Amino acid sequence: MLALFGFVSLVALVAFHTLIAGVANRFFRLRLNTSWGSVVYTLVLTPMLLLLSMLVFTGVLNVGVGINLGSPTLVVALLVGLPVVLGAAIDYLYVPPPDDVELPDTN
Repeated sequence: MLALFGFVSLVALVAFHTLIAGVANRFFRLRLNTSWGSVVYTLVLTPMLLLLSMLVFTGVLNVGVGINLGSPTLVVALLVGLPVVLGAAIDYLYVPPPDDVELPDTN
């Protein structure tokens, strides 16, 4: 039962990290005026944010308890690398570009 809870909480953490990565990617695309700035910030700041979140959730809150993935590299790849790639893919492929969205006039 503990392994089942650990597996479900680990999958939920991957989904949460994917959401964070997608929102961060979208935020950088909206706020930065350069074409490469959002890519650089997504590849540098988002993994740092996810690594910090991973340390908090897996260390303090014991998310994924009872699951042995074999190596710390696999854990980092699963909880940081995969969500960054999925979040960027979702933002670039399934969400309309910021230039195509019409905003209402605030005046």
